[in-house]
Amino acid sequence: MFSIGLYNEDSLQLNEKGYYIAVMILVAVGAILTQKVTRDNAEDNDIIAEQEQERQLSAIRLPTNKEES
Repeated sequence: MFSIGLYNEDSLQLNEKGYYIAVMILVAVGAILTQKVTRDNAEDNDIIAEQEQERQLSAIRLPTNKEES
């Protein structure tokens, strides 16, 4: 909607329209990157939790017997 209004606006110079278009693009890229970082952090937390569980289970399963020589 903003881009349609910007296209139809006759009182703005071309450099002002370019500024607003650049800002719209930067906002869109920022929103996409924020979404990706949030998703990746959530996935990393799940992976770290799984690795922690595996490490705890492997520590429990380790034999504590010492071989006598």
